[in-house]
Amino acid sequence: MNVKDIIAKLPYSKPFLFVDELLHIDENGSMGTYTFDENLDFYKGHFKEKPVTPGVILTETMAQIGLVCLGIYLLNNELKNTSIAFTSVEMQFLKPVYPNEKVTVISQKIYFRFGKLKCNISMKNEAEQIVSQGIFSGMLTTEL
Repeated sequence: MNVKDIIAKLPYSKPFLFVDELLHIDENGSMGTYTFDENLDFYKGHFKEKPVTPGVILTETMAQIGLVCLGIYLLNNELKNTSIAFTSVEMQFLKPVYPNEKVTVISQKIYFRFGKLKCNISMKNEAEQIVSQGIFSGMLTTEL
C-alpha cells in the first residue's frame, strides 16, 4: 500500500483533513506534514489579536497522521470496512502553532494487538522544536 492509497482511505475531507503529505510509513510508525492555512475558520475567533491553532486541532492533526494513517497501513485491507477509531489521548502542549506554520508529525508504535493501536506521537515546527506530544490510542472498528 502506498502513501497516496493511505491518504485516500482516510475518513475525512477538507476542511477537516489535516494531512498534506505522508513522508514515511512502516510497521513501526509514520511521519507526515500539514500546513495550517491562515484562512481556516477557527482562526477567526481563537484569540482575536494573535490567532493560535487550537489544541484540539493539533490533537486531531496528530491523530490523523500518527494513529489513523498508521492503522490503515497496519490493517492493509486485511479486514474489509474496518478502520481505526481514536479512543484516548494524553497530551502536552509545549509551544503555540500559528497560522501558515508547517508542522511535521512523527509517530512511533508502542503496540498493535487485540485490535488496539497505541502510539507515541510528537509534532514539530519548522525549527524542529517539539510543539506538542502525547500518547494516543485507537481501536479497530467496523462502524464510524
